Amino acid sequence: MVKIVFSDIDGTFLTPDSRVSERTGKAVRSLLERDIPFVLVSARMPEAIYPITDQLGIQIPIISYSGGLVLSKEGETLASTEMAAADTARLLTVIGTKFPQVTVNYYAGRHWYVRDRSDQRVQTEIDITTAQPIEGDFDERLQAGELPNKILIMADPADCEQAERELAADFPMFHVVRSAPFLLEIMDRSVSKATGIRVMLDHFGLTAVESLSFGDNYNDLEMLRYTGMSVAMGNAPEPVKAAATEVTASNVEDGIYQYLVRNGLIAG
Repeated sequence: MVKIVFSDIDGTFLTPDSRVSERTGKAVRSLLERDIPFVLVSARMPEAIYPITDQLGIQIPIISYSGGLVLSKEGETLASTEMAAADTARLLTVIGTKFPQVTVNYYAGRHWYVRDRSDQRVQTEIDITTAQPIEGDFDERLQAGELPNKILIMADPADCEQAERELAADFPMFHVVRSAPFLLEIMDRSVSKATGIRVMLDHFGLTAVESLSFGDNYNDLEMLRYTGMSVAMGNAPEPVKAAATEVTASNVEDGIYQYLVRNGLIAG
């Protein structure tokens, strides 16, 4: 029996134009009315998740930075995992040397640091998430002890693929994974959406067998394999579909809503 539902955001919960559809919003409210917790699980920072919940008029727990920061319904920190300072300093140096063409972002707690706010990739992220970055020097943040939960690389897909291969090989202490063809997420090796879900399940006194997850991309793989039931979106790549127990319609077709209705978790 499903007692808690977890969902990725981009490509899963949101439509391709970054909206919450009417039926998806209805699905979430229906779950909450049945006292089934609904948790958004995302590579996004908290400030890029809360505008979504505010729009829906709901207060729910969230898992941000792909498990790097877990927050209760009230915003209390349940878990926070930072990247080691020395390893992060070396990582930033290597990225700057090998991949000078990419855009690097530094996320620490509730703060998003960038080197140049006017960078077009940064502006696109602002437009999508409404979160606001702070211009700053990453080395200064490290020296001040403000360690990152996540380093994000924005780049052309080919550069993202190459950076993923090389950085994963050079930095085994980090979890390096693409969340989109043009986004590369880097966190502590211990961090994944599954580890964040484990913290949330402990918080609610539930088990993985009692949980259901929805996802669409490679950084959802650990989550989909961990929860008792898992659903890949119709727009997911084949390896992600293969990792899930079921496949639903795409995010264009309200796949979350369709699955929940079809399986009797909410009324149609």
